[in-house]
Amino acid sequence: MGRNRTTVKLPSAPRRRALGLGAATAAGVLLLTSCGTDDNSGLPGAMDFTSDAVECGPEGTALASGSTAQANAMEVWVNMYQTNCENGQVNYKATGSGAGIQEFLQGTTAFGGSDSLLADAEIEESQRVCRDGGRAIHLPMVAGPVSVGYNVPGVDDLVLDAETLAEIFDSRINRWDDPKIQELNPDTELPDLAITPFSRSDGSGTTDNFTSYLHAAAPDAWPYTPDKVWRGKGGQSADGSSGLVGMVQQNAGAISYFELSYAYQNGIDSVVLDTGAAEPVAATVENASAGIAAGRVIGEDGDLAMEIDYTTSEDGAYPIVLIAYEIVCDRGNNPATLDLTKAFLAWTASEEGQEVVTDIHYAAIPEEVITQVRDRVQEMS
Repeated sequence: MGRNRTTVKLPSAPRRRALGLGAATAAGVLLLTSCGTDDNSGLPGAMDFTSDAVECGPEGTALASGSTAQANAMEVWVNMYQTNCENGQVNYKATGSGAGIQEFLQGTTAFGGSDSLLADAEIEESQRVCRDGGRAIHLPMVAGPVSVGYNVPGVDDLVLDAETLAEIFDSRINRWDDPKIQELNPDTELPDLAITPFSRSDGSGTTDNFTSYLHAAAPDAWPYTPDKVWRGKGGQSADGSSGLVGMVQQNAGAISYFELSYAYQNGIDSVVLDTGAAEPVAATVENASAGIAAGRVIGEDGDLAMEIDYTTSEDGAYPIVLIAYEIVCDRGNNPATLDLTKAFLAWTASEEGQEVVTDIHYAAIPEEVITQVRDRVQEMS
């Protein structure tokens, strides 16, 4: 399937601030997406991909797939690596976290991208792919807020809380002038318009993170166990983040969830969350960084899986935060692609690799965590 090709201009000097995502494709670089997933049109313009910071690995090709949330970041990383390392190529296919994990566990990719943590059974299964007694570990590589985007004509400032969102996405609140929504927006004239919630049709880490928030912050209203597969009742579905974006754009009354980068690129209004803080919290990179700061590493024995506090009520802390992980073997990786994979992931985790995606609306992986990621990459065998 063809894709729009653009280039992105880097800042002339590195900037230390919260991560964002912007995307580009240079000639000769292959980054694949499945149909209906990631349309990267509308991203920043011309870019010089030359960098002295990229340390090249050996020639060859490494295949990877998974998270659509990090597809834009991967596009930038792949392009810069390819421009500076002509003999090494990384092909990343944005198929969704569920498919990415499955392909990694089948041994068909060098690493997988996932926005949700592997289950214990999946880690056990990885021991069949990871040689020499190795197992899969999580490397947090990029993060950002999950936006709740909506299309309500005449309403560009909408406040909702976790309970109301849960009832909307479970089809128990089905009109925009419902008294519960009006109570949260007393100064807004809400239309008598049907609500159409859209969810992901594919297995998605974004779904896992969004439903984890609903379940943690409003357990009575959202009794379903968080999952990569949608469990709510009613509504409609679409494939991939850009599929959901298209549905929101095309349907008055629609509401859905996707990474902030997609909302920003497509001019979609985002819900402001009433978290119990002094003021409702907007989906911004800065507020997501505050949300991530409330999290912690829970992985053991070299695993860097993180736990997010979805119930935080700290002022300015946006709680629906997604962390995109690269799933690799700690040891026993495929020797044919090991050194290339290590070189590429070392670049993505480097200071410049993290800074290069700061203009496209993702929040930074905390310094104390990304330094551990760099160590784990070097230890891969």
